[in-house]
Amino acid sequence: MGRDRLGDGGPRARVALGHRPATGGRVTNRAIAAFAHPDDETFSVGGTLARAISLGWQVTAICATRGEVGEIAPGTNATPETLGNVREQELRAACAALGVTDVRFLGYRDSGMDGTPENKDRRAYVNASADLVIDKLAGLFRELPPAVVFTFDESGIYGHPDHKAIHRHVTAAFDRAAAPGARLLYTAIPKSVAKMIGEQLRAAGVRGGPPGDFGVPDEEVDIRADVSAFAEPKRKAVAAHATQVQEWQAHLSNEQRTKMLTTEYFHVARGSKPRDDDPLA
Repeated sequence: MGRDRLGDGGPRARVALGHRPATGGRVTNRAIAAFAHPDDETFSVGGTLARAISLGWQVTAICATRGEVGEIAPGTNATPETLGNVREQELRAACAALGVTDVRFLGYRDSGMDGTPENKDRRAYVNASADLVIDKLAGLFRELPPAVVFTFDESGIYGHPDHKAIHRHVTAAFDRAAAPGARLLYTAIPKSVAKMIGEQLRAAGVRGGPPGDFGVPDEEVDIRADVSAFAEPKRKAVAAHATQVQEWQAHLSNEQRTKMLTTEYFHVARGSKPRDDDPLA
């Protein structure tokens, strides 16, 4: 079980694998995945994290909240009162499936979608002091000097306010504290992939699912990482997030579901673009 660092919840050069930038006299092969809710890490970068572990990297998962106001899939053992605790355990199980043992929580509360009552909760992540969150993250980046950091882009994939907040905070903390040569990668869903998903759901007569207008222009996707060798641990990690299984996912084609397990997409926000489609290069 990984270590926790609980928050109070209150108010660039290319680097070759095996030779990472030194910070405080240390040279690290370390990746940090910093996201808003349990399951963000698995769906966005699970295969890449499993690959990093297989290469002997140190990997840390940072989660801003415990996803307390997320959806609850039918047939799962969770209630609105227990969901945060359940999702914490789901995150730990998912990380274990990927080989990740260092799990950190910032200690904020899930803010819910825009316009919901949860936005007004003083404990909500969106109401946290940006300076305080950035300080916490910068401290972690100094303690655990990363070669690469993964987080959401400015859109938060589909606009969730917590996704957009973690993007801002991680980017600012990276700019403040990351070592020279470190790389910041934003997860991405190409517009072409988003369009294909939407077409399949409409053909199946499915309501709901991802928003119609999401994804980034294909030309902004810098890395298309083949993680097919790690599809099985990623599948197990996805299954660990049982409360977050959504009905629309079952209506995707086998090909599309396989692609979600075997290909991960990134935009290089800081640092140089790797020559190959390898986020760890």
